[in-house]
Amino acid sequence: MPFWGWFYQYYFRVKSDGWENIPRRDSVLLVGSHNGGMAAPDMVMAMYDWFRHFGTQRPTYGLMHPYVWKMNSALAQLAEQTGAIVAHPKMAIAALESNASVLVYPGGAQDIFRPYSQKNKINLAGRKGFIKLALRQKVPIIPIISTGAHDTLIVLADFYEQAQQLHRWGMPWLLNLDPQVFPVYLGLPWGLAIGPLPNIPLPVPIRLRVCLPIWFEKYGKKAASDRDYVKACYQLVVSQMQQQLDNLIAETLI
Repeated sequence: MPFWGWFYQYYFRVKSDGWENIPRRDSVLLVGSHNGGMAAPDMVMAMYDWFRHFGTQRPTYGLMHPYVWKMNSALAQLAEQTGAIVAHPKMAIAALESNASVLVYPGGAQDIFRPYSQKNKINLAGRKGFIKLALRQKVPIIPIISTGAHDTLIVLADFYEQAQQLHRWGMPWLLNLDPQVFPVYLGLPWGLAIGPLPNIPLPVPIRLRVCLPIWFEKYGKKAASDRDYVKACYQLVVSQMQQQLDNLIAETLI
């Protein structure tokens, strides 16, 4: 993948650590918080980094929102080269049952377009489907955190509620797709962009860290159906990811 290798080494100058935390053979569910608008460079670099360490002999698939294929097919096709597949529970289950690992970013659009003032906050948008997936498939969760990618564009604010009101008054959604967010951001190629437009990320250094596996006390369908237990597992993952992100940020400031 020489194309992505150039971005990894020269454009984003990626530094990563913690790959020894991934079990050598078993499938895992990698859970990240991504940044940097629709381009999400830390997600793509994490997928590329996986293949740098494990090659194609140990496949992993990254779940990507189906909107990307509809809004930016060229970007989607490039992401497919690093293992991106449509985000859907059946796709994730099939991948895990084939002994592959899965990379998921539950925060979706609310995560990648969160305001710049929240760039150091883990935002998984309250979505707990990945917890149920891990419990049903009996696999550990391995968090992947990053810093730097949210500086590849500057999200000033999210005006989704106002955009929703305009939509109710008759304003159509682009491509008839509810964007879930409506950011105003500074970035390439637009300068000032209004709405979740595709962006060209600025060449900012990215730091990635693969964290220790998170194991839960109970697994199986019954555990995945227990709302309180799923909520507790979700809060555990978010709190550990936030702690690890805080540590990584502190290290970069030294």
